[in-house]
Amino acid sequence: MTDVSSSQGAPVPAGTGIDTTVPHSARIWNYWLGGKDNYAVDREAGDAYKEVFPGIAVVARTSRAFLTRAVRYLAGEAGMRQFLDIGTGLPTANNTHQVAQSVAPESRIVYVDNDPLVLAHARALLTSSPEGSCDYLDADIRNPEAILETAATLLDFTQPVALMLMGIMGHFTDDEAYPIVSRLQAGLPSGSYFALYDGASTNEAFNQAQQGYNDSGAVPYHLRGPEGFRRYFEGLDLVEPGVVPLVQWRPDPDTEQAEIYSYCGVARKP
Repeated sequence: MTDVSSSQGAPVPAGTGIDTTVPHSARIWNYWLGGKDNYAVDREAGDAYKEVFPGIAVVARTSRAFLTRAVRYLAGEAGMRQFLDIGTGLPTANNTHQVAQSVAPESRIVYVDNDPLVLAHARALLTSSPEGSCDYLDADIRNPEAILETAATLLDFTQPVALMLMGIMGHFTDDEAYPIVSRLQAGLPSGSYFALYDGASTNEAFNQAQQGYNDSGAVPYHLRGPEGFRRYFEGLDLVEPGVVPLVQWRPDPDTEQAEIYSYCGVARKP
């Protein structure tokens, strides 16, 4: 069953089933970003990853910075007022609704995740501006039709929607990932936008660190090459500069410059 928690109503109770004995990607990401919503097992896995690939903390920061720039572009230049952010992760600085509503206070945001830990922190995401709205769906991306059906009760699907898949599709094999993305895109009206980033397989040290993480017993994360990223955007009109490393996508003057092995892109549905 899909639970809905909203800035306009009572939040749903926190979920159960949080396993603190196995490393968890959202908690490790939280650790790399300097957060406190993590456990010893996550810090150990995060430190082991950094021993092989010390630049992972920079990757975490630049990933969040890309999200900020992408949402700012979507709410500003692209004129988007509706956002469907799937694979929300743990709340941190510059969440999607905060960035979008800083540009356009009337923006409406729907977050989607099915992680009990993320659900437990969902209230922190439901701080909408009075002019807009912010909702949270407890739903599984493996069932995109259900997500679209419920999101359509919260967003107006006769108008464009910005679909965001930030750092989530690496959790799926090719046989799973591309059909999921295709079905989600198919459910969007013309004029909608799609934004994505994920880890890329373009650096051997990064690849080794990721394999060590996958071997730890955590949910595997699959790195893809640049061509694999371009496949996500087939049939869409890519926004310049296209599919590129994170720091190359419309960088701000103060964008942290580093050799980053994660790729991203933003595109419009014709």
